[in-house]
Amino acid sequence: MAHQLTSHDLLLDRRDFLSRCGMGMGGLALAPMLGGNALGAGLEHFAPKAKRVVHLFMNGGPSQVDTFDPKPELTKQHGKSIALEGLKTERPTGAALRSPFKFARYGECGLEVSELFHHTAQHADDLCVIRSMTADVPNHEPSLMLMNCGDGRLPRPSMGSWVTYGLGSENENLPAYVAMCPGGMPIKRAENWRASFLPGRYQGTYLDTSIEKLEDMIENLRNPVAGRSRQARQMDLLRKINTRHLAANGHDPDMEARIRSFELAYRMQGEATDAFDVSKEPQPVRDMYGPGKFARQCLMARRLLERGVRFVQLWHGNQQPWDSHDNIEDHRRLAGECDQGIGAFLADLKMRGMLDETLVIWGGEFGRTPAVEMPKAGSNSGVMKGRDHNHYGFSMWLAGGGVKGGHVHGATDELGFAAAEDPVHVHDLHATILHLLGFDHEKLTYHYSGRNFRLTDVHGKVIHDIIA
Repeated sequence: MAHQLTSHDLLLDRRDFLSRCGMGMGGLALAPMLGGNALGAGLEHFAPKAKRVVHLFMNGGPSQVDTFDPKPELTKQHGKSIALEGLKTERPTGAALRSPFKFARYGECGLEVSELFHHTAQHADDLCVIRSMTADVPNHEPSLMLMNCGDGRLPRPSMGSWVTYGLGSENENLPAYVAMCPGGMPIKRAENWRASFLPGRYQGTYLDTSIEKLEDMIENLRNPVAGRSRQARQMDLLRKINTRHLAANGHDPDMEARIRSFELAYRMQGEATDAFDVSKEPQPVRDMYGPGKFARQCLMARRLLERGVRFVQLWHGNQQPWDSHDNIEDHRRLAGECDQGIGAFLADLKMRGMLDETLVIWGGEFGRTPAVEMPKAGSNSGVMKGRDHNHYGFSMWLAGGGVKGGHVHGATDELGFAAAEDPVHVHDLHATILHLLGFDHEKLTYHYSGRNFRLTDVHGKVIHDIIA
């Protein structure tokens, strides 16, 4: 006869409960059922240079020729027709459109950076700029999926999920993977940080950081009815019931993910209150980051990294804020919303000795054309000062985490349309990121549906030239 739950079963003290819940289901015996590596246990293949990642996502597609890839020839050719030579764009484009922004050299390396990112440029000697990035198509949805999940069409685990699957977690009281996006979700919504066929514990935890009140930003952070002791007894009862369900019914990924989410939510009630509360930072630190949602996200990210969160993705905003089809001058406002926060974030990491082990990535899902976008009914206003999507050649930069600082890799053609030297596909970027974290991208795999899957699928090569 099955054992019946009694009141004695529910009178578990809080310390015992937390120690038994440390593995999510109360014991090492259940770890194989839950899949994946244990908290704090890594699958690295060699000594890593980085132990955590921050992805500063300028979703919508920032223009490379207006930010980190100056093109004097584009200024000379302004207003003249451009020979596309098979470089098909998503929308009709016309003559060359020079950049309205000035570039200057920064740092000992003399890196050329647009006036849009003068705060970020103060860290030129820490930046490794890749000017020859390439993607597959000039469309947001598949390019977002390619950048985030390694495949533009099929459902695959996100890069953050692969990273946390490989590295494990350093803090069982916080999510290992956090995605912040103010104002709602971006295009493709939660697919951008999905775990897909990886165990549900590796799914990114989404936060709308436009909500400043902590209790509203993180739902159910505090229980208005039950105290901690009563919640502990409730959670232990739930654990016992779920343990029996798993024992009777076997492997159930959905159930396992739900169990972990309940237990993580319970533990977060204690630590998340502190981790996300930037008001606890000294005023000079908050002043350094500056005002605005993105600056607040950057400061939150630093606090999360200090507490062992492995992967933090900071989106500029919901939908596609950097999608400047009408007027590239809008990039000035967009950069103004994030540049000071990014510069402060890099400075803060350096002051705290964290940059060397933190890989910081900046960029969008693709770039923009050096040619002006032509008027098209239903797609733009016809101002003719904007740029179309461009996946043939665009810029991203990395900092910290074992990359070469003050270094430029690759180049686009003289107008900035397509990668002309040392092209780097998104698969190559993913392979290099994993390498910096201590993984052979061909060996970090997960067996599913009869085959071993990986972030880079059957593609990708490590770009050793950008590794210090």
